[in-house]
Amino acid sequence: MVISFSDLSDKEVINLCDGKRLGYVCDADIDTECGKIIRLAIPAKGVIFPGKSRIYIRWENIERIGEDIILVKYTEVQTARH
Repeated sequence: MVISFSDLSDKEVINLCDGKRLGYVCDADIDTECGKIIRLAIPAKGVIFPGKSRIYIRWENIERIGEDIILVKYTEVQTARH
Protein backbone atom coordinates (compact mmCIF):
# COMPACT_ATOMS: atom_id res chain seq x y z
CA MET A 1 0.00 0.00 0.00
CA VAL A 2 1.23 3.48 -0.84
CA ILE A 3 -0.12 6.43 1.14
CA SER A 4 0.79 10.10 1.19
CA PHE A 5 1.56 12.06 4.33
CA SER A 6 -1.48 14.26 3.74
CA ASP A 7 -3.63 11.11 3.73
CA LEU A 8 -2.07 10.05 7.05
CA SER A 9 -2.67 13.44 8.63
CA ASP A 10 -6.38 13.28 7.71
CA LYS A 11 -6.87 10.12 9.79
CA GLU A 12 -7.67 10.07 13.49
CA VAL A 13 -5.44 7.89 15.69
CA ILE A 14 -7.26 5.56 18.11
CA ASN A 15 -5.50 3.60 20.86
CA LEU A 16 -6.71 -0.02 20.96
CA CYS A 17 -5.41 -0.47 24.52
CA ASP A 18 -7.86 1.97 26.12
CA GLY A 19 -10.11 3.13 23.27
CA LYS A 20 -8.99 6.75 23.57
CA ARG A 21 -8.78 9.13 20.65
CA LEU A 22 -5.21 10.38 20.52
CA GLY A 23 -5.67 12.98 17.78
CA TYR A 24 -4.42 13.44 14.23
CA VAL A 25 -0.93 12.89 12.82
CA CYS A 26 1.01 16.16 12.65
CA ASP A 27 4.49 14.91 11.75
CA ALA A 28 6.58 11.82 11.03
CA ASP A 29 10.19 10.87 11.65
CA ILE A 30 11.74 9.17 8.62
CA ASP A 31 14.98 7.23 8.38
CA THR A 32 16.44 8.68 5.18
CA GLU A 33 19.01 5.90 4.79
CA CYS A 34 16.43 3.12 4.47
CA GLY A 35 13.42 5.25 3.52
CA LYS A 36 11.14 4.03 6.31
CA ILE A 37 8.87 5.88 8.72
CA ILE A 38 10.20 5.41 12.27
CA ARG A 39 7.36 7.03 14.21
CA LEU A 40 4.35 9.28 13.89
CA ALA A 41 3.85 12.42 15.99
CA ILE A 42 0.52 13.55 17.40
CA PRO A 43 0.01 16.84 19.29
CA ALA A 44 -0.39 16.14 23.01
CA LYS A 45 -3.73 17.19 24.46
CA GLY A 46 -4.10 19.40 27.50
CA VAL A 47 -0.77 21.22 27.27
CA ILE A 48 -0.23 24.97 27.23
CA PHE A 49 1.72 24.99 23.95
CA PRO A 50 0.29 22.12 21.85
CA GLY A 51 2.78 22.65 19.04
CA LYS A 52 5.68 22.06 21.42
CA SER A 53 4.58 18.79 23.03
CA ARG A 54 3.86 15.60 21.12
CA ILE A 55 2.99 11.96 21.55
CA TYR A 56 5.19 9.68 19.45
CA ILE A 57 3.85 6.39 18.13
CA ARG A 58 6.50 3.97 16.89
CA TRP A 59 5.71 2.39 13.52
CA GLU A 60 5.71 -1.10 15.10
CA ASN A 61 2.77 -0.03 17.30
CA ILE A 62 0.51 0.68 14.33
CA GLU A 63 -1.97 -2.18 13.97
CA ARG A 64 -4.01 -1.00 11.00
CA ILE A 65 -4.41 2.01 8.75
CA GLY A 66 -8.03 2.21 7.71
CA GLU A 67 -10.03 4.47 5.46
CA ASP A 68 -10.77 6.97 8.26
CA ILE A 69 -8.63 6.00 11.26
CA ILE A 70 -5.28 4.60 12.33
CA LEU A 71 -5.48 1.92 15.04
CA VAL A 72 -2.48 1.68 17.36
CA LYS A 73 -1.50 -0.35 20.41
CA TYR A 74 0.09 2.17 22.68
CA THR A 75 0.40 1.37 26.37
CA GLU A 76 2.88 4.02 27.47
CA VAL A 77 2.01 7.62 26.76
CA GLN A 78 5.22 9.56 26.19
CA THR A 79 5.23 13.23 25.38
CA ALA A 80 8.32 15.00 24.19
CA ARG A 81 9.22 18.60 23.55
CA HIS A 82 10.05 19.22 19.94
